[in-house]
Amino acid sequence: MTNHNGRVLYTGVTSNLKKRVYQHKMKLTRGFTQKYFVNKLVYYEVCQSIITAISREKQIKNLSRIKKIVLIDGFNTGWQDLYDTI
Repeated sequence: MTNHNGRVLYTGVTSNLKKRVYQHKMKLTRGFTQKYFVNKLVYYEVCQSIITAISREKQIKNLSRIKKIVLIDGFNTGWQDLYDTI
């Protein structure tokens, strides 16, 4: 996820993506995403298990900013908000 200008990148894991993104959009979740106005879904992956999802989350969090941007660009070139597509 990112904020309106794409300066902040946030990576998380959830079992209900639609609900979680909604919580961020409505600022129902306190913390990092609320503080930095992170409410735009620009990238996501579907995993078969929570263990796989957590492992992938850690991999992505350890990527450099440039590698994260390349990952997002490959999935969503215009960085459109994908919330309505999930």
